[in-house]
Amino acid sequence: MSNKQKKPKRSSWFSSILILIAVVFCCLLFFYVVDVFFNGLTADVFVNTFTVTDTYQNDDGSLHSYQHIDWNYLKSWIMIAFLFLAIMFTFLLRTFSRRAALKEREALLSSLSEQVSACLADENGTFTAFSKEFTSVGFDILKLRSQAREKTRLLEQEMQQKNDLITYLAHDLKTPLASVIGYLCLLDESPSLPADLREQYIGITLEKAYRLEQLINEFFEITRYNLHSIVVNPGRVHLKAMLLQLADEFYPILEAEGKSIEVDAPADLILIGDADKLARVFNNILKNAAAYSYPNTKISVRVQQKDPEVFLYFTNQGDPIPERQRETIFEKFYRLDGSRSTKTGGSGLGLAIAKEIVDAHHGKIWVESSLEQTTFTVRLPLKQDAAALSQNTNETLRKP
Repeated sequence: MSNKQKKPKRSSWFSSILILIAVVFCCLLFFYVVDVFFNGLTADVFVNTFTVTDTYQNDDGSLHSYQHIDWNYLKSWIMIAFLFLAIMFTFLLRTFSRRAALKEREALLSSLSEQVSACLADENGTFTAFSKEFTSVGFDILKLRSQAREKTRLLEQEMQQKNDLITYLAHDLKTPLASVIGYLCLLDESPSLPADLREQYIGITLEKAYRLEQLINEFFEITRYNLHSIVVNPGRVHLKAMLLQLADEFYPILEAEGKSIEVDAPADLILIGDADKLARVFNNILKNAAAYSYPNTKISVRVQQKDPEVFLYFTNQGDPIPERQRETIFEKFYRLDGSRSTKTGGSGLGLAIAKEIVDAHHGKIWVESSLEQTTFTVRLPLKQDAAALSQNTNETLRKP
């Protein structure tokens, strides 16, 4: 990459030696210049400052004088000069080091900024956009960009699915509404209709009204999904009683096609969880099983205790779920049959909400499917800390 520039890094010791040599050289040069231009002034100053004159008497009684260096004074002066030079050297070293560090940091930041900009500008940015010293930073930036792109893609996909689903449901509302209005108009305009025909029209109108109610409920479900958050309110849950009650509620729906629900659960099995939320999980699974099971078949609900967990198996006989779709069925707004107006085509939120609730209970849900049957398995902790569970607020349902 053309903007890769590596600044030469000089060690601090090398810089210090250079500064020291420069200081000594400047001092020597100064003394030399003064000595040359002022006719030995330096030597005169040295003699006058560091030499003393002593006299002694010869054997013949005459006095003789001589000069010598005052070594004590010279040593004291050298020590003071050295201390001064050390202080000046330290000050200069710190000043130059700080400036050099600032310049190096600015250069590194500028280089990093250029490399990041080049990486972001490149649609297929890779590690080649970063120099060696910024490899770790480049890895983090590329990872963040990949995550951001994936989240954007998923958000766009989810929004598109949601918009399509709302469009389909809005279109589907027209059909049962038109039928309801049409048959009601016939009943209103023809009061003398035969009793059997009137009964037939009323039955059709009621059926279409139920379908209209279902579609409206799905609209509310989609809207509520963006505003609702799962807050677990733990308590004691009697599994068998709950499952038997749900089976009774499904009886009118299943009886028309000869279907039924068979519950096999220990009579005294109690777990800690949110009864309302778990009932919604089981209801959504049973609703899915009722929609996709063959006529005149049984939906089996079996509960098995394996301390410290409990397993619930919801098995129905119906068309197999392709392997590639066994994970996507737990995604928001996903419908297995992809239909727009069939009875089985719901909002695509049932299993997604079920998964969120199970996750909030520290459990897991998955599906297994073969040519003979499809089984949804829910695994839940049998005993868990109620206080900790009550604080477990799952915010994922707030995602748009």
